[in-house]
Amino acid sequence: MADITWGILATGKIAKAFTRDLQVLPDARVGAVASRTQESAEEFAAAFAIPTAYADYERLAEDPSLDIVYVASPHGLHHRHARMLLEAGKPVLCEKAVTLNADQAADLVRLAQDKGVFFMEAMWMACHPLIRHLRRLLHDGEFGRPRQLVADLGFVVDAPPTSRLLDPALGGGALLDVGIYPLTIAHLLLGEPTALAAVAELSDAGVDLDIAISARYADGAVAALTGSMTSLSPRSASIATNRGRLDVPADFHHPTHALWTDASGSTRRIDPPEPVLGRGLANEAAEVMRCLRAGETQSPLVPHEQTLSIMRQMDEIRRLVGVRYPGAS
Repeated sequence: MADITWGILATGKIAKAFTRDLQVLPDARVGAVASRTQESAEEFAAAFAIPTAYADYERLAEDPSLDIVYVASPHGLHHRHARMLLEAGKPVLCEKAVTLNADQAADLVRLAQDKGVFFMEAMWMACHPLIRHLRRLLHDGEFGRPRQLVADLGFVVDAPPTSRLLDPALGGGALLDVGIYPLTIAHLLLGEPTALAAVAELSDAGVDLDIAISARYADGAVAALTGSMTSLSPRSASIATNRGRLDVPADFHHPTHALWTDASGSTRRIDPPEPVLGRGLANEAAEVMRCLRAGETQSPLVPHEQTLSIMRQMDEIRRLVGVRYPGAS
């Protein structure tokens, strides 16, 4: 089986974590990295023994040795960078949130489909072995009928206002960075919501620092979903059913185990049915590589319609709380 050669676009924290996880896959190699500066690219390349370092993203797109490129730039740059790669015929794994809004995401999906090129949002949680297992069990009726879901993800941002996490032009705020995880686990386990409501505390720059979302689903289930950039929140998820409760302890978006408590109070531990590779980002990379070898242009674990649905949900939530991004309202 031939190796899959990756390119890495941008050199920030998530790019480092993803590249580190690629090292646990014996059939994955990184052929090139690109950054805004040659110094940053070369420093990243030296850290991970990558043979080629570019200070030009277009050169990454033109590199014929690369089978796929992972886009790890800030949210506000995803559309431009992914579009450039897709136009060049390069398969793309683009970090979540895939774009600033649903229109931009739909544009990338259309382009990928027109080109017949693989494109996927890097929602690693959807590729995690335990999350996949829980989803199958829940959908098969193992735990009864879901009625209430609660999920939260938060952390304290200690950064200057110029940080991409706080800059509206770069898609700053809790929703796109952490709120997307509670929204996604609710989507995976309950389906697409039929109603959404939300409140948020906004910064002086107009990004959401704390956000609370409530949702209703087609079968009558409801969800309470929160994201924070100001607090060390629980970072857990739970699904209450007519037969008991399923708890996914912190950090629910890459969990080690879950606990099922039935109506009698009896508790059962549920572990991943297959190995978590690296920190879990390698499971996502392995799914991408499987798709490339199979000639698939989207993954069944993170299909285009799921990405578009969650982007539409976040557009509506931003409308409700009054968050707007310059040039991509």
